[in-house]
Amino acid sequence: MVAQLATLGLPAGATVIVHSSLSRLGWVAGGAQAVVTALLEAVGPAGTLVMPTHSRHLTEPSDWGNPAVPQSWWEVIRSETPAFDPRTTPTYFMGAVVECFRSFPGVLRSAHPTVSFAAHGPDARRITDGHTLDDGLGEGSPLARLYEADAWVLLLGVGHDNNTSLHLAEYRARTPHPPRRLRQGSPVLVGGERRWVEYVELADDTSLFEPLGKDFAAITGLERVGPVGSGTARLMRQRALVDFGATWLSRRHHT
Repeated sequence: MVAQLATLGLPAGATVIVHSSLSRLGWVAGGAQAVVTALLEAVGPAGTLVMPTHSRHLTEPSDWGNPAVPQSWWEVIRSETPAFDPRTTPTYFMGAVVECFRSFPGVLRSAHPTVSFAAHGPDARRITDGHTLDDGLGEGSPLARLYEADAWVLLLGVGHDNNTSLHLAEYRARTPHPPRRLRQGSPVLVGGERRWVEYVELADDTSLFEPLGKDFAAITGLERVGPVGSGTARLMRQRALVDFGATWLSRRHHT
């Protein structure tokens, strides 16, 4: 895998955000641990490895739909769910590689209760510090810090529908009307005490991510595609992708 990533074009010393599906890489000796180890070796000690470590189970229960829960449970969930803790809160439907990576020695995790990011390497603290509660995938997020660092995006066995960086493009798109925002809630620690706090986030639309990504590859030619394990990997610069995505979404909103 290390050799395949080098052939794909991921340079040593890179800052890279990775999205992955272990099952789509085929059988891997050592499983998720081997994938994380290979990624760390590929970027080397001068590189910074980042993954989304989202925990969407810590959200407002009245919005749940898969499955929904009875209204009589909502207040119990709000009052009893343990507060988000970067060290112990598990990820939710993020995959085995992410869940393995978050507990690796030296990994730092941002403090957002639902859309946190974990990072390892010299730039990890700058990327994860200061993650804002409101608009957690916007300008106050690790995604924006990755943009500033001219980071890479690596999709391992997954498509652009899993490409979290496209949420930053959503925030930067110009729309004819103010974008719709949702009120969200999560349990967090405030001064060492557990509290249920409310905040706002963009009403995203990931259904547009696949066609956006397909156009990015076709129009710019900046997406590299190659094998990793028995799966397909896609590699691109995050800044080019976000800039293209913001323009693409702006045009979509004006048609």
